[in-house]
Amino acid sequence: MIPGYGNRRRFRDLSEQEILALAISSEEDDARIYRTYAERLRAEFPASAAVFDEMAVEEDSHRNRLIDRHKKRFGEVIPLIRREHVAGYYARKPVWLMETMSLEQIRGEAEAMERQAQSFYETAAARTTDAETRKLLGDLAAAEAAHQNTAGRLEEKHLGDDARAIEDETARRQFLLTWVQPGLAGLMDGSVSTLAPIFATAFATQDTHTTLLVGLAASVGAGISMGFTEAASDDGQLSGRGSPVKRGLSSGVMTTLGGLGHALPYLITDFWTATIIAMIIVFVELWAIAWIQNKYMETPFMRAAFQVVLGGALVFAAGALIGAG
Repeated sequence: MIPGYGNRRRFRDLSEQEILALAISSEEDDARIYRTYAERLRAEFPASAAVFDEMAVEEDSHRNRLIDRHKKRFGEVIPLIRREHVAGYYARKPVWLMETMSLEQIRGEAEAMERQAQSFYETAAARTTDAETRKLLGDLAAAEAAHQNTAGRLEEKHLGDDARAIEDETARRQFLLTWVQPGLAGLMDGSVSTLAPIFATAFATQDTHTTLLVGLAASVGAGISMGFTEAASDDGQLSGRGSPVKRGLSSGVMTTLGGLGHALPYLITDFWTATIIAMIIVFVELWAIAWIQNKYMETPFMRAAFQVVLGGALVFAAGALIGAG
């Protein structure tokens, strides 16, 4: 049994008072989430923040209507019942996950919230026998269904074509600075800097096991070094490059993967088979780096290819010559 699951009430077992209480707490939670979104976006995306501010105000109005209905029907004391108390009830994502969400992902999450709220009110209205309560829940279901139009109206008010274009470009630039640029630097470092020790060891020993160990050590060590260097080099406050933890993670992981790409073929016990496969992987890695530079950093493809492939070829040649000597 899932811990805590057996202590939850099923939705069909809730009384009308408990349904109202659940709706009240849900509206309160949604308003707080929208305000959290607004606060998260305010510095970089003020127009989108204004949209979420107004959506939070609308959720507050829904909650007030529900509270008024509860007072008339059941009195002043509202039972404490929340989403997590009801089995099968939809859950909201923890707000700390928002730190990794893009602007478009936040907008998509808000749309999903409205659809879930609409479904809840439709189900709740079908289970309610009191005419006034049923009418209120039905009206709120219709209001949630209309929120897509409301969101569109608010976006037209706060997000004109120019504002949306500016915010989208800001989001793209932030994605590049926080994830793509550190990751690309790490991939280049991992793919190129580990070539020399790996292939020097390979040609010097012609022992796949030893080469694999050196490759693993070089890749993981480079990943740790690059990750900590990126994270410690800039806190992102003045440069606007974003969270140092995200940048360090991106750089460290991609550095490690860049080195592992041509180290793992030495799991194969036959030396020349492993070496040929590793060389093919190096070729693919270098061209992939050139493609990423062209696509995300807008570097001309031939220039990127020349720089990366030439550099990689020189490092590979140095490692092979040193190992063969």
